[in-house]
Amino acid sequence: MLEPAASPKDRTPDFTVEAFLEMLVAERGVSRNTLDAYRRDLADAAGWLSGRKRVLSGADSDDLRGYLDGLERAGMAPRTAARRLSALRQYYRFLYSDGHRTDDPTTVLDAPRQGRPLPKILSETEVDALLDTARDMDGPEGLRLVCLLEILYATGLRVSELVGLPFAAVARDPRVLLVRGKGDKERMVPLTDASMAAIADYKPVRGVFMTGRSSPFLFPSRSAEGHLTRRRFGQLLDEVALEAGIDRKRVSPHVLRHAFATHLLDHGADLRSVQQMLGHADISTTQIYTHVLTERLRALVETHHPLAHPGAQR
Repeated sequence: MLEPAASPKDRTPDFTVEAFLEMLVAERGVSRNTLDAYRRDLADAAGWLSGRKRVLSGADSDDLRGYLDGLERAGMAPRTAARRLSALRQYYRFLYSDGHRTDDPTTVLDAPRQGRPLPKILSETEVDALLDTARDMDGPEGLRLVCLLEILYATGLRVSELVGLPFAAVARDPRVLLVRGKGDKERMVPLTDASMAAIADYKPVRGVFMTGRSSPFLFPSRSAEGHLTRRRFGQLLDEVALEAGIDRKRVSPHVLRHAFATHLLDHGADLRSVQQMLGHADISTTQIYTHVLTERLRALVETHHPLAHPGAQR
């Protein structure tokens, strides 16, 4: 239970930060990764303020503006600085609404200007090359990797959702996955014939990766989490990209998620359906993929249209 409201000067930064983080878990159901990101962002701001004899819970708008200016001078990317400001906004909004402060110092702060970078994607041919290369691998490792890639490309899951899939997710209706995503929200995602076949091929060798007699995960491992880690999957993806002759810097689980969404839209899927399959809370997040298509069409016209080149005549 929170203590009675008091002056910000009477409170330590740790108390208010922990109270804020507890609220995120209890009321918003944020994931462990999201919680850790908030903790790091607020700790960075608290450290900067501490060097100036200020505490996070008692900072004013000038203090915070100085912190953000320092991030810009240090060369921090505008997107990262904007995320730091977002964490601070939510923290001070919590302090204000809970009676720990009588004001919100972030209301007068401007967000860092940032462009809208388009997501990196792979072509359908490149995705096929990754899958073909994985299929050429022998043994249980190869069957697992094909299964991972087929599910990822068929569903656009976040990597944390993919590696942490419970076995029960594929033990019921083989045509769909029941996924528990951000905010502990569930969504149903249809599977392709290729991904269903890959799951069926992998199931008989799944026991090879178990440490005991059973595991609740589709992709069990000897890791502390009990399932394949995101880092290990990233390493496997690096290896198969290298073998397929694709630059490893262009390949990641998130890039395959982008490819899933973009290729669906390429083939006529509607934006709302793609939003639901990706698990985006706001359709504006999904709309970035329409910009990818626009850029690709523009590049196509500039490359191949007979009047697109300098000196071309009608």
